[in-house]
Amino acid sequence: MTAAVADPLAPDLEAALRRLKLAAVRRMAPEVLTTAKVQRWAPEDLLRTLLESELAARDASNARARLRAAGFPVRKTLDEFRVADSSIPRPTFDYLASLEWIRARENLVLVGPAGTGKSHTLIALGHAAVEAGFRVRYFAAASLAEALYRGLADNSVGRLIEGLLRADLVIVDDLGFAPLDDVGAQLLFRFVAAAYERRSLGVASHWPFESWGRFLPEHTTAVALLDRLLHHAVTVVTSGDSYRMKEARTRAGGPSPRA
Repeated sequence: MTAAVADPLAPDLEAALRRLKLAAVRRMAPEVLTTAKVQRWAPEDLLRTLLESELAARDASNARARLRAAGFPVRKTLDEFRVADSSIPRPTFDYLASLEWIRARENLVLVGPAGTGKSHTLIALGHAAVEAGFRVRYFAAASLAEALYRGLADNSVGRLIEGLLRADLVIVDDLGFAPLDDVGAQLLFRFVAAAYERRSLGVASHWPFESWGRFLPEHTTAVALLDRLLHHAVTVVTSGDSYRMKEARTRAGGPSPRA
């Protein structure tokens, strides 16, 4: 028994759906209408099917747009993160994975040696937030500093910061990898102060808090920045050997580093 062939939409319906920008309905309507006739659907079932298709298509399109806007350097997921092998307590990880801290406009600050899961955690949480409907932006700290310097040069730094804070979560990775001068430190403080109690920041640094003066030249700026960053924050101190070194030694057939 052959399936019924879907008739194309009438030109006026095609034009109306195109004008209303109902692309998914326009694409699926011929097949759905044919199925509805054959199976004798109730009118509300037909309408529900078309509307659900349009909503699903728009949700998927919006998610793709949010993912592009986030600017993640790689794809990492929470499912890939080995909590048992990390120094992040399971209750803390579960709270972070719930994304409630973003809804509460709390910050997440991770400090610890290189290779202990800080970037993976931030990027994976960022991906989860995008999938949950949040707007996210990712920056390496050096890239954020460069953007702020450019904004200062053309007198648009205020607009730039406000534009960044349209995101629900701004991730700043590798903070302290390169030292900042006085102007850079002031710009970073201005950004953190603007985000304070308005948006969530996710920050990772290999420097412990007491050493932030090594890349923030002015002690007063460092104290004020930390005050705002940590006031409403989940703080995680990572430790242990580098995951990358462990994997490199395993591939090379050498001894695994001591846990």
